[in-house]
Amino acid sequence: MTPPAPRPLSASLHRVLIVDDEEIVLVGVRETLCREGFQVTTAPHAAAALELLKAEPFSVILSDHQMPGMTGLQLLTQCKELQPDATRILITAVLSLDTVIDAINKGEIHRFIVKPWLREELLVTVKNAALRHDLIRRNAVLQATTLAMNEQLQQLNLSLGQQIAREAQQNQQLGQLNHALEDNLQHSVQLCLNVMQTFYPTLGNQARQVFEVCKAMGASLKLPPDQQQTLEISAWLHDIGLVGVPRQLIEKWQQEPHSLSEAERALIEHHPVFGQELASFAHHLKDVGPTIRAHHECFDGNGYPDRLQGEQIPWLGRLLAVAVGFAQGNRDRPQATESIRQSSGRAFDPEAVRVFLRALPEAAVPRNQQEVLLSELRPGMVLARGIYTTYGLLLMPEGQQLNAPYIDKLLNHDRINPITQSLIVYC
Repeated sequence: MTPPAPRPLSASLHRVLIVDDEEIVLVGVRETLCREGFQVTTAPHAAAALELLKAEPFSVILSDHQMPGMTGLQLLTQCKELQPDATRILITAVLSLDTVIDAINKGEIHRFIVKPWLREELLVTVKNAALRHDLIRRNAVLQATTLAMNEQLQQLNLSLGQQIAREAQQNQQLGQLNHALEDNLQHSVQLCLNVMQTFYPTLGNQARQVFEVCKAMGASLKLPPDQQQTLEISAWLHDIGLVGVPRQLIEKWQQEPHSLSEAERALIEHHPVFGQELASFAHHLKDVGPTIRAHHECFDGNGYPDRLQGEQIPWLGRLLAVAVGFAQGNRDRPQATESIRQSSGRAFDPEAVRVFLRALPEAAVPRNQQEVLLSELRPGMVLARGIYTTYGLLLMPEGQQLNAPYIDKLLNHDRINPITQSLIVYC
């Protein structure tokens, strides 16, 4: 029994509940989301929202924080009990550290929207929330399917001694079941990658680089097949938890990490935990979640989220941390390698660094950069730097993979307003 392949997001299949005591906000958000095809229901206060939640299922719940009678955080905490699969989003005018901590510990809030917001940011937030709801529901189906398959395997094993004559047929059935499990796993991993690529293209590009390094390290160590698969899937999905973080904050963290506020840092440092939660669909690969959770732990204990140190950090997590450290940042291969060497014993396990240095020559990591002419752009190239207009407006982000329509867009813009900056791509 094989579950259906992942489908693209269909807004019309998702019901969104908006809770706010300001009628103008309800009308504005409802009109914005309805134009995108979402089915939208509104409630003017928490009591009305709770009645709706008891009667109807929703994919996404957006609630204002400051409301009379019951705060948005209190409401979303109750929503977690009534509809645990719904993605909960808190709207607030002031994002304080206390609000972030309470939201994570009590309401398990998955995103924040800070007033005033941009229309595009609201739409991306709601679409990603709907994608998360899809992922959770599909994971539930996958886990149920896996349990059913495990029960079938147990029945086959119990009857194996009594059915020697049917051994060939049983082996064939087992092979089909294992193939179905592998297909389901690959479908789920691909769905997660598509979510990351859509949300923030650079994350998808980095995941591919981390995968190639981890693949080479696993081969160098001759890891058992289950550990090799755990390391490779963890490499693909290590940053899946960042889909719950605003894109502007991700960019700020990558470019100016020391400028983060306490609240922003709390959101960033929670993403390995959220990533572990989302990776729980790999039911028979129990070490994927803990490996993802540990990929920002430091060997000297100054990492996050659990401040583990030394051998407290899972071995696969230590390997993944080195690969992530190598792929992060806009550096060429020699610079990134030297940075890993200098961080040995502090950020990274020295033994894991030695494995990395031995395996790196075998890793197919496309990190070399090349300056090209506008006329030399070709589909499949990946931008190593963002492209901006002469007025500083972003035309195309770093990490964007080019196709024919994107190249035509750049050529048409250059005819009207010439692009004066250098064009750098990964080669």
